[in-house]
Amino acid sequence: MFRTIVWFIYFWLYQIIALFFLIKIYFLKKFSTPDQTNAYIHKVTHNWAKAMVRATGSKIHVKGLENVPSHGPVLFVSNHQGNFDIPILMGFIDKPKGFIAKIELSKLPLVHTWMKLIQCVFMDRKDLRQSLKAMDQGIQILKSGQSMVIFPEGTRSKGGPMGEFKKGSLRLAQKTNVPIVPIAISGSYKIMEERGFRITPAEVDVRIGKPILLQELPQDMAKNAIEFVESTIKDLLYNS
Repeated sequence: MFRTIVWFIYFWLYQIIALFFLIKIYFLKKFSTPDQTNAYIHKVTHNWAKAMVRATGSKIHVKGLENVPSHGPVLFVSNHQGNFDIPILMGFIDKPKGFIAKIELSKLPLVHTWMKLIQCVFMDRKDLRQSLKAMDQGIQILKSGQSMVIFPEGTRSKGGPMGEFKKGSLRLAQKTNVPIVPIAISGSYKIMEERGFRITPAEVDVRIGKPILLQELPQDMAKNAIEFVESTIKDLLYNS
């Protein structure tokens, strides 16, 4: 419990300090180029996410970073075990990226502001029309050159079996022809969810697979692309 209290104090203190970074971003937007502004936003959020994860006492082991294209946008497709999946991917894969995130995160003060700055899209899965609108926003963000992350299970598995991927999850890649980078996260639920939302140090493995280009898949595989990507991530999760 002590670690949990300390972590949340650290989290909110960092949010207060981050107000000074927001002031700098305001002036960068007025007097600098978009590329310089976005590079600064990425630097701040990347370092923040890594600090938040390290503050839990956890160790993150990443395998396959060489599979992340250095140029151009990609769609990261990952399984989803716990609340720390987003900061893990932000802090340990050094490529600017936004997230298709649950709408509840939009209600967190300051966190919402930073998520908007990295071009996250908030999705209400209970509202089909809003979900489709969110996917269209994600498509436009990818077309603008920013990478995105999606968790096709739609909810956290919390250490249970990987859930079935939702149909339509790959629409972002199908409409933009960007590479899909499959990711398997193992053990992230142990940081928080395993002990009733108490912060606990954990060993987390992040395995990154080779990029998948949907337009280059054989016709039979392309028709069942979601199943192919799902099986690829299962192989990374259970057989690597």
